[in-house]
Amino acid sequence: MEIPYTTKPRPDTGLYNAKIGIWLFLASEVMLFGALFSSYIILRIGAPEGTWLEGVLNVPIGFVNTLVLIFSSVTVVMAWASLKLNNYSKFKLYQGLTILCALTFLGIKSYEYNEKFHHYEVWMKDGTSVTGHFDHNWEHAFHPTKEGAEHLPFFKTRANLEEHGVTDFDFILDAGHGDEAEGDHARDSHAHEAETINLADVKRLSAFVPSHSTYFAIYFTLTGLHGLHVLIGAIVMAYFFFVGHRMWKKDPERQANRVEVSGLFWHFVDLVWIFLFPVLYLL
Repeated sequence: MEIPYTTKPRPDTGLYNAKIGIWLFLASEVMLFGALFSSYIILRIGAPEGTWLEGVLNVPIGFVNTLVLIFSSVTVVMAWASLKLNNYSKFKLYQGLTILCALTFLGIKSYEYNEKFHHYEVWMKDGTSVTGHFDHNWEHAFHPTKEGAEHLPFFKTRANLEEHGVTDFDFILDAGHGDEAEGDHARDSHAHEAETINLADVKRLSAFVPSHSTYFAIYFTLTGLHGLHVLIGAIVMAYFFFVGHRMWKKDPERQANRVEVSGLFWHFVDLVWIFLFPVLYLL
């Protein structure tokens, strides 16, 4: 049984089936991300003054990722246009570039996530706080517990440091950090300056992960969901890249339509990031 309207448009809508399907799917995606963006706005407006984090993301890295996705929007259109022009080799070139852009975006985002996972904020009992990171050699950072340092969890908290017998630790401070909002005795620090901190003076410590604050909770929710969409888009485009020639030989117009539908999804993914970049990185 042949499925109707896979290449020819339906008389009632003027669109073929897959195109109707993708537009309905994207409508649900708009509602999903719309709800998340609305949540971000409500959380930010409702945050007490001075508690919403600013300037903690790497703007140059975010800008590079923006350029990568903008370039991929061009190549995905060129891939579809190449099929319409009956040039399959050009399709392979542009589709391959689009997949490469997707993987580049994910690689850069993974690097950015890794930076956050190793960056910490330490809140002191006197109301001050410092940000920085532990020495990559944990035995140097947690010198009182050399024998057990390798057993510390990846994400360190005051509770698990205390559990492993840590009494103090060396913390490499960020440049020019001071939390004036927390009190008049904020700590000053300099680039790559290490300070020994007594655990008894620590109220809380956390990596820049969702449990750190509301800001990072919404940041990882938005960028993580977007990254999942990038990965799914890359998988779909890779499928067309590696096995699409079968459909191309059998029904080239239908293959072109499938690539067009995947391109519409990819444009949506790019558009979401165009909103995410200024909202999270610049505002």
